[in-house]
Amino acid sequence: MQARVLIVDDDQDILSALKKRLTWMGHEVLTAENGEQALKLISEDQPDLMLLDIELPGLSGLDILKRLSEKRSSCPPQTVPEVIVITAFGTIGRAVEAIQLGACDFLTKPFEPDHLSIVIAKAMAQMALTRRIGLLQAEVEGRYEQVVGKCPCMVELLDTARRAASSPATVLLLGETGTGKEVMARALHRWSPRAAKPFVVVNCAALPESLLENELFGHEKGAYTGALKREPGKIEAAGGGTVFLDEIGDMPTGLQTHLLRLLQDQEFYRIGGVQPIRTDVRFMAATNKDLTNAIQEGTFRQDLFYRLNVISLFMPPLRKRVDDLPLLVDHFLRRHGAEIGGHPFAVSQDALDVMCEYHWPGNVRELENVVTRAMALCDGDCIEPEHLGITIRKKLPVKTDLAEEDDLNYHAVMELYSRKVIEEALRRTGGNQTKAAELLGLQRTYLTRLIKQRGITMKPSIT
Repeated sequence: MQARVLIVDDDQDILSALKKRLTWMGHEVLTAENGEQALKLISEDQPDLMLLDIELPGLSGLDILKRLSEKRSSCPPQTVPEVIVITAFGTIGRAVEAIQLGACDFLTKPFEPDHLSIVIAKAMAQMALTRRIGLLQAEVEGRYEQVVGKCPCMVELLDTARRAASSPATVLLLGETGTGKEVMARALHRWSPRAAKPFVVVNCAALPESLLENELFGHEKGAYTGALKREPGKIEAAGGGTVFLDEIGDMPTGLQTHLLRLLQDQEFYRIGGVQPIRTDVRFMAATNKDLTNAIQEGTFRQDLFYRLNVISLFMPPLRKRVDDLPLLVDHFLRRHGAEIGGHPFAVSQDALDVMCEYHWPGNVRELENVVTRAMALCDGDCIEPEHLGITIRKKLPVKTDLAEEDDLNYHAVMELYSRKVIEEALRRTGGNQTKAAELLGLQRTYLTRLIKQRGITMKPSIT
C-alpha cells in the first residue's frame, strides 16, 4: 500500500537516504528540516506517516508530538499521521517519552534498511486500523447524528440539554418508550468535554442481577467458577467518558446500593476484588417508569433517585410534537432511503396526513419503523397511505379536551363527558328532547332525568 510519508530531520544525509529508500518502496515522500515546516506540511498535505527526529533545532520532536496529541483528541484520525521517532542510541529514554505521547514506534540511528521496512509496515498497519476504527465510530455516530425537532417543547428541551452538556452533573432522561432518550444521551455526550472518550451503554433490564453486576463492575480472576482471568467491566471501559444506564427503573434493588456508592465516591470493587478502583465517568440514566411510584412501592431507592435526578430532561411523546413529524419523516427517508431502495423517496400529502392523525403509541421509534417498512413496500419513489400499514383510531364524536394535568377520576370524567354528549345531541336537534333521545339511543324519560342530574340548562323545544 502506498502512503504519503513526511520525513523530518535536520541531517541532510539522513534526510536524503530516507527519501531515496521510501521512494524506492513506492511511497510519496515529503521532507522538512525543522518543526515549523513539519507542522505546516501536516496541516496542508495531511501525510499518512511521519518519520520524526527527536533532536531538532527550535521546535523539538517531542514538542511536535505534544501538538499532535492535542490535535488527535479533537480531530478525525485521518488528519493526524502515525509517527515513528528517530533517535540516537543514547536517547532511548526520550524515545520512550515519545511513545507515551502517541508515537507508534521508534528507530535508533544507525538503522538497517530491512529494519526500516519492518517498522514502516507496522506503522501502516496501525494507520489502517486507526482509520477503520474511525470509520466505524462515524458509522455508529451517524445513527445518532442529530436530535430532530423544532416545535417549542423540543427547542426548550434542546436549549436545556446543551447547557447541561458541559456540566459533569448526572442526567436523568424520562419519557415513554421510543421517544429518543438514548439519542438525546448520545447528543449530550457529543456536546460535552468528554466527546473524545467512550460512550458506553448498559441496559439494566436485559440481564439478571448477577450478570448485570459483572457487566458493570467486571471481576477478578477466580471470583467465581469460570472466571479464568480478570475482566474489566463497562464502567472501567468508559474511563473519562460517559456511562448511559438505560432502563434504570428495572435495576435490581441489590445493585442499586452498589451504584449509589459509586455515584457518591467515584470508586467501586470488581467482583471478588479487595482493592477499590477509582473512576472518572459521567453518568446518565433513562427510564420510562414513574420512579416516584417505584419509590413508594419499595422497588427503587429514594437516595439513588436523588443522586440520579440532578438534571432531569423529559422527552415528549410524538403525539405532543406532531409539528415535528414532517421533519422526522424526511430525516428517516434520507437515512434509510439509499440503503433500502438505492434512490431517494418522497411522501405524498395523503400519506403525511394519515401519519399526522395517527396516535403513535411507539413514538419516534415506531415512526422510523413505519417509514422504513413503507420504503421497502413502495414500488416507486413516492410513499402512499397503503404503504404505511397503520390504522387510524376513530375519533370520539365530542372532544374531551383532557390535559395532562387534569384529574382522571373515572366517575368525574365520565360525568363530564356524559354532559358534553347530551349538550351536543340537544344542539344538533335544536333542543328537541325526543329527537335527542333517539339520536342518543335513550328513552325520553331517562334523557330528561340525566338532563336534570347534570344540571344542563339548555331549554328543550316544545314537543
